[in-house]
Amino acid sequence: MPDDVRGPGYPGRTVVVGASGAIGARLAGALRAAGVPLRLAGRRPEALRARWPDVEVVTLDVLQPETIAPALAEVDTAYYLVHAMGAGEVGFEDRDRLGAQAFAAGAAAAGLQRIVYLGGLGATGEDLSHHLASRHETGRLLAGGVTPVLEFRAGMVIAKDSASFVMLNDLVKRLPVMVTPEWVRTKSQPIGVDDVLRYLVRGREIDVSAHHEIVEIGGADVLSYRDMMQRVAAIRGRSLAVVTVPVLTPRLSSLWCGLVTSVPASIARPLIDGLVNETIVRDDAATRLFPDIRPIGFDAAVRVALAEEASVIDPPR
Repeated sequence: MPDDVRGPGYPGRTVVVGASGAIGARLAGALRAAGVPLRLAGRRPEALRARWPDVEVVTLDVLQPETIAPALAEVDTAYYLVHAMGAGEVGFEDRDRLGAQAFAAGAAAAGLQRIVYLGGLGATGEDLSHHLASRHETGRLLAGGVTPVLEFRAGMVIAKDSASFVMLNDLVKRLPVMVTPEWVRTKSQPIGVDDVLRYLVRGREIDVSAHHEIVEIGGADVLSYRDMMQRVAAIRGRSLAVVTVPVLTPRLSSLWCGLVTSVPASIARPLIDGLVNETIVRDDAATRLFPDIRPIGFDAAVRVALAEEASVIDPPR
């Protein structure tokens, strides 16, 4: 298919912004396998070139606005998978805000036709955590420009290298007894990474009419964090006792997770703050727009992630 073809179902060149992350790297592989004319963009282009020597790579740092428009030149669709929380806890909302504003302006200057953004679930309100509120704000700021935005909102993504799942998995692996705060009872709707990729890949070509289309996506099961810990433990063949107490603050929880898991406390705290909010699908947009995508359940997604983890630790010979 020529690169200059336009129109629903035949989008041209696509750029993945944030291609070095857990989702971005997988998405780059999926798009490449599908034969999509592809460009990868990030702050460390040399790392992307080393991994994808046969794919076009450009430098793009959303906090350096002068790098944005050149990276989007002759592009129809951009996947925006940037999240400043990975750089540490303090100030991530400001970095995300500035990055989204700059990207919206750069997309307008480049004549981009669509931005596909992966944000977070959670009902908008005053009690939304800083982490989830920032995810929602990023979507609004991206859509504040002239470029249409398709925003997918997901809760925990189940993948061996997704920070929220790594934290859960490490806790289960390393502790036979867990003292937990009340937020372990909060309901969520985790989703397997392969299902997230199916939505994202289809998002570049689906015909939507709204300037800012929000699609909430989740797996087949609605569970509490406590349920998830116990089910991961069962899948791993471990017994796990969970004791809930009312006095364990998010700060103490994050410090504890920083000691016990491989997720730094600076990243664990915003994630834990988000666990006080229900992250479940509240509308039928995903079913309406993507009726053929049927996300798998929690246990099946965990088995896929653990199998991937095992293949990295003990690769086949």
